[in-house]
Amino acid sequence: MRIQATQLTQLATRILSSAGAETDRAAAVAEHLVEANLKGHDSHGIGMVPSYVHAMLKGVIAPNTDAALVNDHGAVVRFEAGTGLGRVVGMQAMDVGLERARTHGIACVGLGNAAHLGRIGAFAEYCAEAGFISTHYVNVVGHDPLVVAFGGRDSRFVTNPYCCAIPRPDGNHVVLDMATTTVAAGKVRVAHMQGVSVPAHSLVDASGQETTDPGVIFGNGGGAMQPFGLHKGYGLMVICELLGGALGGLFTMQPENPRKGATLNNMLSIILDPAAVGDQDAINSEISAMSDYIYSSEPAAGTEAVLLPGDPERKTRARLLTEGIEIDDNSWADFIQSGTAAGLSQAEMDAASAP
Repeated sequence: MRIQATQLTQLATRILSSAGAETDRAAAVAEHLVEANLKGHDSHGIGMVPSYVHAMLKGVIAPNTDAALVNDHGAVVRFEAGTGLGRVVGMQAMDVGLERARTHGIACVGLGNAAHLGRIGAFAEYCAEAGFISTHYVNVVGHDPLVVAFGGRDSRFVTNPYCCAIPRPDGNHVVLDMATTTVAAGKVRVAHMQGVSVPAHSLVDASGQETTDPGVIFGNGGGAMQPFGLHKGYGLMVICELLGGALGGLFTMQPENPRKGATLNNMLSIILDPAAVGDQDAINSEISAMSDYIYSSEPAAGTEAVLLPGDPERKTRARLLTEGIEIDDNSWADFIQSGTAAGLSQAEMDAASAP
């Protein structure tokens, strides 16, 4: 199915609102998810709505809770999210972080116990739009682990994202946003829905043997995901677990912490005003010169052009705003079913999703 972003946002807003989120919060989350679809990250798009609805109806996330400031040391702050909607509590934390970075030149923001934050790049882009560099270390908790440690056979982590954004005056910010697994868990879910394989070195089966079958994760096959880049990706995964979880949220994947069946995130964000480090014009000039140097690289065979992190998402967004967002049949069926589970009638869902 292909659907325009505006219609999809409106429908997702209705579903989340019917499930219990206040309308403005539902709209913010819906826009956040659809923006992920537009940027080519379906793993963090409206395919997450069914799990959000399920968690809200079970009462394991609190959709109308705000982030509470629990530690305040000027440039260093920490928030307790109380399982509030990730997009909402995440932006509340970023707003305070930006205000503190304007005052002190730098801010460190811990956020604990947030419902799924979604695409972390959105928070980094928000800081970049304000002219600030930011790095974000995130761990994933709240349900059983899905990822093996390097050299291990049984799961100890989830996908633990890392993100960094560097602003550019023209708005084409450099945005590195990645899971520390070969692919994000949501991409494995999408592959399972579509009935296709995942890339090599992404998964292992129940015996620890490599496989490209997403059914070993989402078909109850007893498999697990792998860190990217062998020990290097695994090392970054551990850093995200300890900085995002132990430091940012006081909540790691270790088994004494609760696993109630909802995807929760903890995040440690460092927000930096580049002008506090040096001359802003000189910094921008150097970033632009290096960017141009990278772009001038001769493309390898089969590659159209050398890009910077963030460029593919901008190109995809421009295209999908015109073409519409393609959603596979299984994901769409789950999305529609989540609407009826939230209390909307089948007739309402049919009418809202009609072309």
